[in-house]
Amino acid sequence: MILNIKRFNQNSATKIEKFEVASNNETILNTLIKVKQTQDASLTFRCGCGSGVCGSCAIRVNGTEKLACKTTLRDNDLIEPLNYTTVVKDLVVDLNFEKDILSKPKAYLQEYKEEVITPEHEQIIDRQSNCILCQSCYSSCPVLEVNKDFLGPYALSRVLRYVNDKKEHQEKEKIDLIQTNGIWDCTLCGNCTMVCPQQIDPKMDIMNLRMKSIQWGYTDPNVMNSNTGVDFGFNPNNF
Repeated sequence: MILNIKRFNQNSATKIEKFEVASNNETILNTLIKVKQTQDASLTFRCGCGSGVCGSCAIRVNGTEKLACKTTLRDNDLIEPLNYTTVVKDLVVDLNFEKDILSKPKAYLQEYKEEVITPEHEQIIDRQSNCILCQSCYSSCPVLEVNKDFLGPYALSRVLRYVNDKKEHQEKEKIDLIQTNGIWDCTLCGNCTMVCPQQIDPKMDIMNLRMKSIQWGYTDPNVMNSNTGVDFGFNPNNF
């Protein structure tokens, strides 16, 4: 069985290297570990729990974001690092940008207010709370190809988590902060939802944030302005 790995070293050019491996329904992570132990000790990748909880081993497999620890190796699989990140070496990417992305829309509990929290309320924010920050949704997002300032799916899902949190006193400020390079820039393609290992639905979360924004008086800047007749968006069917 052949495993193809896109490798990068700051001292040499990017290349795709082939490794012959014996695999019997092995995960990609276990295979990478064996390659490092038996064939090339310089192979570099990131891993943690090995059980799909920490998100450390997120990579692209044949162009689709996966967790290496939860994905079975197939012959001729191509393994690559995540998109829209700075590659440190081989499959390891720099994740320092993560803090900035979450800080810009203040995707955290900003100002606490005391509230009685019921099990029903916990369910409202439960799914978004399960995000493991693996960056799979971010890597899959086509908007980042043309807009590097786009907040990205997981940041917006986390904003919704705190907008819906009864303990958060600054709901309106979070809504204000996602109007530019945020919810209206999303194409709603659903790539983020398809690759999420936690079954979170960032596409639906963004749609919910759009509805909440409208309730706060915002409008979609991509929709034709009926007063001016100016079309601010792509309208292939002339609706």
